[in-house]
Amino acid sequence: MRMHPAVAFFLLVMSSVHASTSPGARADAQPVASANLHTLRAERAFKEARKLGPPALHAFLTGMPKGADLHVHLSGAVYAESWIRAAGEDGLCIDTAALRFVKPLAGGSCAAGEIEAQKMLTTIQQPVSQELEDKLIDAFSMRSFVPSSSWSGHDQFFATFSRFSGTSKRHAGEWIDEVASRAAAQNEQYLELMDTPDFAHAAALAQKIGWDADLPALRQRLIDGGLFDEVEPARAAMQTALARRDQIEHCHSSQPAPGCAVTVRFLYQILRDNPPAQVFAQTLLGFETIAREPGFVGINFVQPEDAFYSMRDYTRQMEMLDYLHRLYPQVHISLHAGELAEGLVPPDGLRFHIRQAVEIGHAERIGHGVDVMDEDNAQALLKEMAARHVMVEINLTSNAVILGVQGKDHPLPEYRRAEVPVALSTDDEGVSRIDLTHEYERAAEEFGLSYSDLKFMARTSLEHAFLPGASLWSHPDRFMTPVDVCAHQTLGADKPTNACGNYLKASPRAAEQWELERRLRVFEAQW
Repeated sequence: MRMHPAVAFFLLVMSSVHASTSPGARADAQPVASANLHTLRAERAFKEARKLGPPALHAFLTGMPKGADLHVHLSGAVYAESWIRAAGEDGLCIDTAALRFVKPLAGGSCAAGEIEAQKMLTTIQQPVSQELEDKLIDAFSMRSFVPSSSWSGHDQFFATFSRFSGTSKRHAGEWIDEVASRAAAQNEQYLELMDTPDFAHAAALAQKIGWDADLPALRQRLIDGGLFDEVEPARAAMQTALARRDQIEHCHSSQPAPGCAVTVRFLYQILRDNPPAQVFAQTLLGFETIAREPGFVGINFVQPEDAFYSMRDYTRQMEMLDYLHRLYPQVHISLHAGELAEGLVPPDGLRFHIRQAVEIGHAERIGHGVDVMDEDNAQALLKEMAARHVMVEINLTSNAVILGVQGKDHPLPEYRRAEVPVALSTDDEGVSRIDLTHEYERAAEEFGLSYSDLKFMARTSLEHAFLPGASLWSHPDRFMTPVDVCAHQTLGADKPTNACGNYLKASPRAAEQWELERRLRVFEAQW
């Protein structure tokens, strides 16, 4: 019988690691010493896996506890196959030339050159259907994509969203289930999913009122026009989606699915490539929604940073955030900033986005941050980010496919050298056809990161999650000593002391961090 490669790898590493430590030493170790010993064994197992090659490294990292994925767009995380299924269930048509979903004609039939998406669910074994499905998957993702002189990775990546759009929001719970289940399979425990609640009324109201640089006056006119009428529908839609996810995964039964163990929260997406009145209206609506609904834990600006309004109004949009932050200081802010590269925009466009996001936009986290070394006085900016503990959400694959920035051209080493907090994330795992384990592999291979480096990043992810409550750690971004009430015991113990247990109950953030330590303890003990 041929042994499965992952099993062979496990046995090889176990025999190698165990040979270095006597049974007596393991049996007599105290909790802290034992934990350190287990970490050393895990580090050695990681090194062995890297020597064996990508399949072994993948097997090791799949089971490694990864904490959180803090930069993940819900729609971009869904795989193309799921979009095709949903389109069929919704009665949509497929434009076979443009490779996109379209609504049927008034009578319910599809126009010439289109086919019913539902047929993809029943006749997929037919050659024509298989060929079309392959084309759709390629059109909805980066699979098989090869750049050309007229169509770049950037173009392909952002074009996918309009192609698979049009399905019903009733599938939102299914999308959450898909992403959470994938996260659970990789030992992730917390997700912040970026999503855009309906804001049609806000957009129409903004168009009617128009732009006014007097933000307090504009805010009042929007409120008087009924802007906040969309808050409750947004809350209801989110709660319905989460309830559907719980139903699919049997979360309240005696046999819940693994995905139930993944905590899900949301970031309210603002579409920044729009006229300023609309961006302000949607941002104000987002702040108010987050203030009323705990399931929304923060706000983020999305869409291409190099787009017309995103570039022209960048400073103006940061000023909007500055104003609203003063009215809603409790609302967390993460911003896409520095998702740019030389040649994509003029040189002047690379010099200030990250700095303004931090200093004017009050960003607690930066998404991408690829052009940081092109910023004015980049070293001073890095020091400022480190001092303020502004975390950078590192998206290696999307940076490579969208911007062509990878390996030695990526600023990850500069961030780490300056002690700026960093954590790995997926961005749009469905579009990129990846998962978080893939990003851990890429970080290890391209930057020579150790197991301890990756473990540090996993801890960083939860340290900077937008969860309420104090941290488990006594010093931010150090991860050396827990707070006093949780010190002097095994980190992540199944039964913490009463004082520590009460601290964890009062702090969802610390509770998630304690759970990560428990998972790390279990993972490392196997080596």
